[in-house]
Amino acid sequence: MGLLSQGSPLNWEESKKYANHIRKHGIIQFVNIYNKVKDRQKDVLKWGDEVEYMLMELDHKDEKARLVLNGGEILDTLQDQGENINPNHPTLWRPEYGSYMIEGTPGQPYGGTMSEFNTVEGNMRKRRQEASSVLDQGETLCTITSFPRLGCPGFTKPEHRPTPVEQGVSKSLFFPDEAINRHPRFSNLTRNIRHRRGEKVEINVPIFKDKHTPSPFVEEFPEDDGEAARAALPDHIYMDAMGFGMGNCCLQVTFQACSIDEARYLYDQLATICPIVMALSAASPFYRGYVSDIDCRWGVISASVDDRTQEERGLKPLKNNKYRIFKSRYDSIDSYLSACGEKYNDIELTIDEEIFKQLLGAGIDKLLAQHIAHLFIRDPLSVFEEKLHLDDENESDHFENLQSTNWQTMRFKPPPPNSEIGWRVEFRPMEVQLTDFENAAYVVFVVLLTRVILSYKLDFLIPLSKVDENMKVAQERNAVLEGMFYFRKDIFKGCNPVLDGNTAAQNGVQTDCGTEEYTLMSIDTIINGKEGVFQGLIPILNCYLENMEVDVDTRCTILNYLKLIKKRASGELMTMAKWMREFVAKHPHYKQDSVVTDKINYDLMKKCDRIAKGEEQCPELFGNPVNNVK
Repeated sequence: MGLLSQGSPLNWEESKKYANHIRKHGIIQFVNIYNKVKDRQKDVLKWGDEVEYMLMELDHKDEKARLVLNGGEILDTLQDQGENINPNHPTLWRPEYGSYMIEGTPGQPYGGTMSEFNTVEGNMRKRRQEASSVLDQGETLCTITSFPRLGCPGFTKPEHRPTPVEQGVSKSLFFPDEAINRHPRFSNLTRNIRHRRGEKVEINVPIFKDKHTPSPFVEEFPEDDGEAARAALPDHIYMDAMGFGMGNCCLQVTFQACSIDEARYLYDQLATICPIVMALSAASPFYRGYVSDIDCRWGVISASVDDRTQEERGLKPLKNNKYRIFKSRYDSIDSYLSACGEKYNDIELTIDEEIFKQLLGAGIDKLLAQHIAHLFIRDPLSVFEEKLHLDDENESDHFENLQSTNWQTMRFKPPPPNSEIGWRVEFRPMEVQLTDFENAAYVVFVVLLTRVILSYKLDFLIPLSKVDENMKVAQERNAVLEGMFYFRKDIFKGCNPVLDGNTAAQNGVQTDCGTEEYTLMSIDTIINGKEGVFQGLIPILNCYLENMEVDVDTRCTILNYLKLIKKRASGELMTMAKWMREFVAKHPHYKQDSVVTDKINYDLMKKCDRIAKGEEQCPELFGNPVNNVK
């Protein structure tokens, strides 16, 4: 989860004093990195995935599923048994926001050969087995995006009560501070977001209206001091803490490009794919023990870290703040970075003008300069006393402080100072899946897509405002089958930066990027193709595979993964969100009142656990995959 500095964290009042200092030196650090590596070429294509896991106890006696708050101890054990004694250990383990969460990655990045695709699932399986081997009896490791009863009474082991009226970090009515990772960064972020905002975060998710759901659905909160009553919307599930978003799990992929230009090109092209893959991976229909009317966590996590004040959100005139900021710091990207993308930059971009001019003066082009100047309108949220004064030539903590707390669908990542690592992009919108097979399938699909984008010079670009509209649609219930998404019709036309990146495109919307370039399509059309409309991504990937030298095993594995994506897109297989909804709807204890009880949750989590361990098949979710794991 970004930069993990050690030391003494400063509270918001203290942090605020150093905000300009950190921004100033963060920019100096970025310029230094840029000047050293801007001309770097021919880095090999490397990539890796990140899988986030929840630690869960299945209490068969009481028939309850609880989240186990011992992630810190589990992490220490895994690191002591792995990377601390063997730098080439095949898995790496890192902390995550929840004290019931850990994150696993491959020990070394994957390389550029096709045969690497045949090792992804095996490495994911190794991670699951490794972490599972150090758990206590009755505990299990699960890859679910959102725990259905997160924030309900007794959802943790050991049980802790929230502390809304006492001195605490989140002051949540539902989420106890003990469920936050003990590393000071996480509690400090939580407290400082609340203090900077001037109130608790507000998360309102529309409730799914079933036959016996109260209408209007209105909750009462006994320990409320009035803040929840003001914030909670009727017919919505209300949540009030960072943990409701950052306490969910996701699946991410990072790619190293061969140069800065290739990284910028991939960043732009993949940004348009983010909502499509998010809808395809939808896996989070339940919040705080209720059935919601959304299938993805994105809007929840966006609201959970929204530190904007009322002035910045446009609710009050600007007086104490500098900018009107249109999005949370966790949201979709706001500008393309390549010359090809410039004419499609039709979203109003708030930037720090002084920083923008400073970057232009340092020789950085307009598109990259405005991207950085936009990230730097934010304040640093987690400041450590020991990290205030740094060597700007050889360190990048001040830059990373702001870079790593702008959580967007795509992240553009400069190389760390004095390292062998190249320019990278991170693909961030995917929801984690139940099994290693599914997670490997989504990762391989996205990585293979990057190869095809680069090989065929594909162009998926559409106006960025349309990508934002797609992001909203992607989160809706059953968007994978019912949603319509703006998508480019001719992706082979390619981009000519000389023509498309000209001065006429400086302001984005004035240039000729009319609606004839894109149209509304279903995900089935985008993924599988439709004659006369769009050829489909899977047929293009298959064409690419046919022209590559790939061994039989690897080819079979890849085709198996693509078959899953294809069938999820067509509706032949369910998304995780749809499958979970159907499980709850058919449960004998469900009263058609939108409530996920302890018993329903226990039965659902028990079934998920058996499926993930391969003890039970689930053809509705992933068919009957042929196992080619090495």
